[in-house]
Amino acid sequence: MKIRIIAVGGKMPAWVNEGYNEYAKRLPSDFQIDMIEIPLGHRGKSSDVARAKKQEGDQMLAAIPKGDRVIALEVLGKNWSTEKLAAQVEDWRMDGRNISLLIGGPDGLDSRCLAMADQKWSLSALTLPHPLVRVLLAEQLYRAWTVIQGHPYHK
Repeated sequence: MKIRIIAVGGKMPAWVNEGYNEYAKRLPSDFQIDMIEIPLGHRGKSSDVARAKKQEGDQMLAAIPKGDRVIALEVLGKNWSTEKLAAQVEDWRMDGRNISLLIGGPDGLDSRCLAMADQKWSLSALTLPHPLVRVLLAEQLYRAWTVIQGHPYHK
């Protein structure tokens, strides 16, 4: 199973890249995560936020390979415990499709991305900084993998 994290935004601070890479490198080859960055839509004093979100959505939709199971990270999505996430990951693996996890920009995901999602997952009811979401997501996927493997990391 291949897992793609498709995220709006680029040029992350070093701590984000280091944190994400630390967990990504711990995962085995059959559970690798890849980051695909979508440029942030233009925002400014007189810019149209809806247009920026649409631009991000266009690029995000184009980055999702046909046949992937699409999971949108969305504050109104389902909140899973670590054990439930591990069960979800096992379900995803049994489904046989690759996974595309979508992380929106500062104004969230385009409505078309949400409509395309097979599932909506909330990491927290809190509003999290988008750079932090990348690190948190990679760590939680690693943690779920360790639960599945019976590895002591989760304890």
